[in-house]
This record gives sequence, C-alpha cells and structure tokens, in this order.
Amino acid sequence: MSISEIYTTHEDRMKKALDGLHKEMATIRAGRATPSILDKVMVDYYGTPSPISQVASISVPEPRMIVIQPWEKTMLTQIEKAILKSDLGLMPNSDGIIIRLSIPQLTQERRSELVKVLHKKVEDGRVVIRNIRRDANDQLKKLEKDRTISEDELKKAQEDMQKLTDRYIKTVDQSASAKELEIMEV
Repeated sequence: MSISEIYTTHEDRMKKALDGLHKEMATIRAGRATPSILDKVMVDYYGTPSPISQVASISVPEPRMIVIQPWEKTMLTQIEKAILKSDLGLMPNSDGIIIRLSIPQLTQERRSELVKVLHKKVEDGRVVIRNIRRDANDQLKKLEKDRTISEDELKKAQEDMQKLTDRYIKTVDQSASAKELEIMEV
C-alpha cells in the first residue's frame, strides 16, 4: 500500500465517522420538531424491528408537531408502544388513523442534559477520528520499517495525516457548536 492509498482510505473512514456523528446528533431532540428524532425508534413489524419511517409516513405540519400516518392501520398501536418505550419522553396522541406527537417546550434543565449527551457523542466522534489517525500512522510506520518509504517521507505523511485529522476535528467542533446553539435556543 502506498502513502496516497493510506491517506485516501483513512480520509474516507473519517468522512464516514463524521457522517455517523451527524446522524447521531440529528437524533438529539432540540426545541423543534424534526422527523429525524424518530430514527432510532424501532417498531415491531411482523416480527422484524423496523424504523418508524419504514412503516409510516412522517410529516411536520407545525414547528412543534409531528404527524405519523401508518401505511397499515394495524401498526398504529405498535408505533404508539414503540414511542412510549423510547427515551424521547413524548406522549403519542392517536385518533385511530394518525398519531400526533406534540413536542413540548424544553426546560432549562432538560436542555442542559441534552447538551451533556451531545458533548459525550461529540467526544466519542473525536476519539473515532483519532483512532483512524493512529491506524494510518501505524500503517505508515510499517511501510518505513519495511523500507518501502524513507524516514523523511514518513514524517511528511504523518504531518499530512495530522492536518487531515485536525480538519475533521474542527468540523466536528463546528457541528457541535451549531447543535448546542440549536438545543439552547428558547
């Protein structure tokens, strides 16, 4: 494997880690309604755990309301049970055809808890990116040990990998700041 292949492979891994972190951050409930807060809620669909979005249509008609319309009426109670079991803290309101979820205004205490959850997810994301950098550096050191590259090439490649890591960590921090502002917004 060459230096450029190692760099490209690990940059792709960092992109995937960043995408995964963005998906995780989207599931953290802010003050307004978004369908993505239901992404982790699984419903039992004929014995198979499935996301709500695969068994119903989800819409946001108002800033503080989510409407879920199951494609099969029999799924109505299953979806309600799944929402009640989830850690979202939302109360489903069903009229027999659709389920309405009212998103209550967050208390300051709940906002602080959500920020702590966000910081934990962000730190986990940083750790994943640093681990990817470590894997890349290990591969580069192996190339140098096998005398495929020189010591100077190793140093340059490690500097490039560090710059890449710094760029992704900065992106993670910017995303975290934006999400924190969104959560703390009253």
